[in-house]
Amino acid sequence: MPNGTHKVVFSPEAKADLLELYGYIAEASSEFRALGYIERVEHKCLNLSTFPTRGVPRDDIRQGLRVIGFERSANIAFAVVENAVIILRVLYRGRDIGTDMSRE
Repeated sequence: MPNGTHKVVFSPEAKADLLELYGYIAEASSEFRALGYIERVEHKCLNLSTFPTRGVPRDDIRQGLRVIGFERSANIAFAVVENAVIILRVLYRGRDIGTDMSRE
């Protein structure tokens, strides 16, 4: 890929996580805040295209898994496969990455 950039792809599970987060925040606060939060999460994920090896390696959970925090309220779990960054999950506060990732 040009300039070392990677394509960012959201897994079905990550898309479901984002929808769940949107619903939770919209109900607890407002649709406006929920939309803003989801847009910021997506922006953070898309930024992984330029430096995909950020985050903490978590090979103890799954080979090639990396995790990066988001605004102290969520964790983004992803893997780099060839020229793509696969967003595997977006887990909100307190969710255990090991437990959620082992179900897959």
